[in-house]
Amino acid sequence: MSPRMPESDATALEPDFQAALALHRRGQLAEAERAYLAVVRHQPSHFEAWYLLGVAALQTGRFQRAAELLGNTIALNPGHADAQDNRGIALAELGRHDEALACFAAAIALRPNASGPYYHRAIVLVGLERFAEALPDYDRVVTLEPGNAAAHNNRGGVLLTLGRAEDAVASCERAIALQADYATAYFNRANALRELQRPEAALTSYDSALSLDPNFADAHNNRGDALRDLNCDEAAVLSYDNAIAARPDNAAYHNNRGATLLELGLTEAALLSCERAIALNPAFADAHDNLGNVLRTLGNPEEALRSFDTAIRLRPGHASTLNNAGVTLLALGRVEDALSHWDKAIALKPDLAGAHLNRSLCHLSIGEYERGWKGFEWRWEVPPFNSSRRKLPGPAWLGDSPIDGRTILVYGEQGFGDTLQFCRYIPMLTERATVILDVAPELHRLLSGLDGGVRFLRSGDPLPEFDTWTAMMSLPGAFRTTLPTIPVAIPYLHADPEQSRGWRDRLAALPGRKVGLVWAGSPRPWDPRNNAIDRRRSITLNHFAPLATVPGLCLISLQKGGPAAQARTPPEGMILHDWTEELNDYADTAALIDALDLVISVDTSVVHLAGALGKPVWVLNRYDQCWRWLRNRTDSPWYPSARLFRQRAPHEWSDVIREVAGALLAAEQ
Repeated sequence: MSPRMPESDATALEPDFQAALALHRRGQLAEAERAYLAVVRHQPSHFEAWYLLGVAALQTGRFQRAAELLGNTIALNPGHADAQDNRGIALAELGRHDEALACFAAAIALRPNASGPYYHRAIVLVGLERFAEALPDYDRVVTLEPGNAAAHNNRGGVLLTLGRAEDAVASCERAIALQADYATAYFNRANALRELQRPEAALTSYDSALSLDPNFADAHNNRGDALRDLNCDEAAVLSYDNAIAARPDNAAYHNNRGATLLELGLTEAALLSCERAIALNPAFADAHDNLGNVLRTLGNPEEALRSFDTAIRLRPGHASTLNNAGVTLLALGRVEDALSHWDKAIALKPDLAGAHLNRSLCHLSIGEYERGWKGFEWRWEVPPFNSSRRKLPGPAWLGDSPIDGRTILVYGEQGFGDTLQFCRYIPMLTERATVILDVAPELHRLLSGLDGGVRFLRSGDPLPEFDTWTAMMSLPGAFRTTLPTIPVAIPYLHADPEQSRGWRDRLAALPGRKVGLVWAGSPRPWDPRNNAIDRRRSITLNHFAPLATVPGLCLISLQKGGPAAQARTPPEGMILHDWTEELNDYADTAALIDALDLVISVDTSVVHLAGALGKPVWVLNRYDQCWRWLRNRTDSPWYPSARLFRQRAPHEWSDVIREVAGALLAAEQ
């Protein structure tokens, strides 16, 4: 806000005042002030001298002095609009907003066609977050002064805050048309374009702002946000780095960087960024929230909960933090507290999909399936599920309409294990409808043996005609599954008899019980969420070393993927047979499992395959186990042949392996 100078040359005033005014206009403010003071000493009622003393104080940032001097001026002439306007500027700088607004209102009443007081009042109202009141003032300014680029730009910022992003873009573009080198206008336009979900256009506008002002820290930061919108997280980190280089003491930039590093799976680096943000601003609730997410990902739920609790204390009504805390409380086994947090989050923000989904998973984990399956449909509003939902015609079939005699397309979602677990519902469908299955090719040969027969949609095939469709993991809800009604006609998958016989013949030459081992899942580095889960569920072959001391075992690797290489260097004393190079699809793996006596595995698709075949399978469960294994159970209603061994604390697998070794010894006796 700039003070207003007299418009006349004051040629009718005495020479001393004219000399002071000349000094003022040349920017010699200290000399001008001394000259004005000399005038008012001789003429205490000299209005213009008092007024310009106030203006000079305002120009030199002495706002208290300016407010006093301009107050004296107004006492001499209450009808002077510029004095009212400038005193309002000084009062606003002092944080005396109500008094400032009163001065601006007085100035407007005195000169309703002057744009300055409207402009200044709008700035104060924006600072007070009274955006709806500020907008008419900016509208008035651009009407009175259509060439005022700053007013058009500021008006754009207000329009964006009021949710009128299209109008905001137009206002900012008017500012740019008036002043092509206006970096802030490009920045504000970019913010509005992001709000309109046009991240590519926003990125271009941020780049324009930065070409004009390379040290525009907020533009670097928001450019990072636009890159995240485009799933360019690595590039986003570089933008946040540039923002931090320009303003290293800005906690928000460090926090954004930490959140993005977490999405990239770089948890240790994310931890440092979040801790730096908190060091810069200990009251920054967002940073405590993000730190909680990092700590939870690192497998430190108790520390994570402390961070979430701090964030909630700093910002009690924030639904997302309550949701995050709920996830951690469930991981700690505090089911009722978790549900309470999700209930509060949903009450605050009824459309918070993540809270609905997490609450549903909690209900599923405690066997409250009716509520759980219904809430599970919220997954389609949450990453990464929303990106995997098929765009198919018509609504999905969720069990609420007849399908008898119709054709239904069922597609697999999430991992192999999910398809293996829930394909048990396909025979129930084939009793009523023609079923087309769209699942990974590695499953086709195995699932072709499902009762009732299915037709497979193969890669590259045109989409066939069908009447309705559904996702594989929606089937339990569609069939209104409860704990007592879980389909347990085991086995529902079958190995090829000839392949199984071949494996039995080969294994017959080896002594002892034939036990298959799986120690790791798929890391999925492109999916940070599942990558973090995998790091908590997977172990190494060396963890199985105690099994080498159990007599009467013949250990056989079922491990596929990168971790399979560990089979070449088993722990000392362990003899591990490895034929996994012969396993090209799940039907091959099923044939080998069918020839075994027992499978011992971390929570991977092999568990579901063994369970579906009816083969005894021992599951090594992480502390924050998946919902499907229910809570506080050593058995599974989904797989009667399964036995569960769960971690007692995060990161601690030695007790689990000792328990498994003890169970193997007991079975030998």
